[in-house]
Amino acid sequence: MDARVEPWMDELLQLSFESDRMTEKQKRIVKAAIEVFAEKGFAASSTSEIAQRAKVAEGTIFRHYKTKKDLLFKIATPAMIKMLAPFLLREFRGVLKTDYERFDQFLRALIENRIEFLEQNMSLFKILVQELPFHPDLREQFQQIVLQQVMARVDPIVSKFKAAGQIVDLPVATIVRLCVSVVMGYVLARTFIGQQSGSRWNDELEREATIEFIMKGLAPSGRA
Repeated sequence: MDARVEPWMDELLQLSFESDRMTEKQKRIVKAAIEVFAEKGFAASSTSEIAQRAKVAEGTIFRHYKTKKDLLFKIATPAMIKMLAPFLLREFRGVLKTDYERFDQFLRALIENRIEFLEQNMSLFKILVQELPFHPDLREQFQQIVLQQVMARVDPIVSKFKAAGQIVDLPVATIVRLCVSVVMGYVLARTFIGQQSGSRWNDELEREATIEFIMKGLAPSGRA
């Protein structure tokens, strides 16, 4: 098992250990499950492999978790309820509290902040990307617990740039959705293509192209 514990995983395990009296054996199971789910996805993962990584008998898993899906939700739900939203917002704080003169400055700072976060917490990112589309109940919790809190912080920033005439007069939620879609495209390409050995990926060029594309798309009429 990888000895490195990602910050979000360490925080989740500590919270679970303190509040739910999770044993050391359960912590090993959760950590192993996170690694296997992130590497292979939920459908391709097996409880036998999780047990092997955690160095426990497979039956031990089922004493604590009824099914493989129960194990996924015992990981993902506490992560969102207990710490994912505050964890994201805490990591986000420097970006959200800075007073930017231009919308492209905000985008640049946002991208740089999220890239750093993803590099430190890649397992969490992989689990959410892989599993949210296929688990409606998990997706609903993510929207209610995480997205609503993030949107509450982003709304006044985007509204300021709308009022200043720097970006098109569309609903804030639409602007955020468009920005997130483009930025996620860049992040996914950077993560799964750009970092491959021998790739000619120019990260600075790709990042600036992404920002320029968003700014042109959101430019008010006559300013594109």
